[in-house]
Amino acid sequence: MADEPTPTQNANQPRLEPRPLDEAVYLRAQAEGLSELQARLLASRLPGYTAQLAPLVAPSLRYLAHPEKLADGRRAAERIAQAVAERESIGILTDYDVDGITSHVVIRRTLAELFGVPEHKLHSLIGHRIHDGYGISLPLVERTLGLKPLPTLVITADCGSSDEPRIARLKAAGIDVVVSDHHALPLEGPPPSAYACVNPTRSDCDYPDKTIAGCMVAWLLMSLARGVLVEWGVLPDATPKLSPWLSYVALGTVADCVSLGGSPANRAVVSYGLTLINRMDAACWRAMAARLGADSVPFNAETLAFQMGPRINARSRLDDPYAALHFMLAESDSVANRQLEVLDQDNQSRKAIEADMAEEARTLAAPALEANEPAVVVLLEDGHPGVQGIVASRLVQAYGRPALVLTRAAAPNMLTGSGRSIDGLHLRDALQRTFELAPEALPRFGGHSGAAGVGIPREQLAAFKAAFLQAVGEQLGDTPLYPRLWTDGELSTAQLSLVTLTEVEALGPYGREFDPPLFEGRFIVEALRPVGAEGSHLMMELSMGAVTSKAIWFRALTPGELPSFSVGDTLHCAYKLNRNRWRGRESLQLMVEHASPV
Repeated sequence: MADEPTPTQNANQPRLEPRPLDEAVYLRAQAEGLSELQARLLASRLPGYTAQLAPLVAPSLRYLAHPEKLADGRRAAERIAQAVAERESIGILTDYDVDGITSHVVIRRTLAELFGVPEHKLHSLIGHRIHDGYGISLPLVERTLGLKPLPTLVITADCGSSDEPRIARLKAAGIDVVVSDHHALPLEGPPPSAYACVNPTRSDCDYPDKTIAGCMVAWLLMSLARGVLVEWGVLPDATPKLSPWLSYVALGTVADCVSLGGSPANRAVVSYGLTLINRMDAACWRAMAARLGADSVPFNAETLAFQMGPRINARSRLDDPYAALHFMLAESDSVANRQLEVLDQDNQSRKAIEADMAEEARTLAAPALEANEPAVVVLLEDGHPGVQGIVASRLVQAYGRPALVLTRAAAPNMLTGSGRSIDGLHLRDALQRTFELAPEALPRFGGHSGAAGVGIPREQLAAFKAAFLQAVGEQLGDTPLYPRLWTDGELSTAQLSLVTLTEVEALGPYGREFDPPLFEGRFIVEALRPVGAEGSHLMMELSMGAVTSKAIWFRALTPGELPSFSVGDTLHCAYKLNRNRWRGRESLQLMVEHASPV
């Protein structure tokens, strides 16, 4: 432990560490025809993986399990089919993030376009992050009960598993609630007042993949409902299947940061969905491609994660989420472009708020780092609650430990917060343990392994923090905590080519638990110049032996700062390979993530 970085080093100097490699997976991958580099990438991302590699290496929809395996799936599908057949009024209630919005699109488009439910029979119910909070909130219940005509069925997506009291209220009003969700269930199990609860994390659920996103659960459920309606003769056999909606499922899956590692289902839907997206059949994809520029096409998983996802999320972080829904549902390019402009403006506002909050959070985190606490918990009294999660992610990146960012809640004397985790810590389990240690300090929480949300009474903050740190410490044990960049080793000069990039891309899609390859190496700086409106990015030419490559390092400098190195210096770089497109021509570009003079 003596050689761990200091807190100051934590904030600025991540360690470059090679990914541990599973020798058995490495040998199996080569035996199955993968190149040495591909085998190395796979073996360092799938530790202990013993199942077949083919579903991960060559993703395909044929590896999806049948939705009948979902506990309560058939019961839920039959209730939806009944509502369609009997022309009931239906409410669609979803979360406000990308997973929730894409779930909403899947359900609404299926009901309206495939099942023929008239628009006036459908009600979109999406909570406001700030005013309503997550899930089936009380304000959403009141809104639902005020609808005319009153819906007799509410279908949820990406929420509902922990909302028994509000579901009971809807049931008492004569409304059946079909829950579809992927978040961890309470210890007492599915909400008893729900007509059905479709959630792969149920202990009695036979669906083999517990990591699928909420939008995928919704897609499976609506696919099952289509099958029931065909069985009953309500719909003809020729009714189209839901595969075109996998474009939305791909976006929601990537943006919700569910596993793209040992999950054949997630890899299949993202891979297939990207193929659909790149046909540019829908106005939302065309509008985004026009916004990002012709060189952005074809989209990949990182485009969804870092371009589309943040724009859709930004709307719900700062305001009413319906503009994001209207953008995704837009039937014309003009409507999609108009809605995207709103999302883009919100995203710019979000970035400014985030920068201020992150600076304050880093200052407040200093005592926790000095005390070597296993997690960072900060309260930003004037922070925007919609940006908590992003700021928590920034703290995780900076300090290499779990982080929870709190702000004032709308309810008096309450705090609300979002947390982000690190490898080796299941955040939702840590919160469950916190609740066991101090139940009064954590009346509401939910989430999954990588991210979670909490509600905490202000007077219980100290008790919550003590219990949370204990819970995190119990899981992490003596794990050293510091910022690190896992790398995939060095490339030879011969490998600095588009051929290698094609080899790497063939293993995609990349995302959570299947990180994009990050290589390291020593390069001589042949040229450099600051670029960008504030001069915060660096354009460089870097040479290794006889090969010189163009490179860019985004956010390398703070405005007005000068580089700590110059032409002729040697840099130890962590970098990704990128395909730079310019006027129809392609060349290799290095995307530098970190660099330090040697």
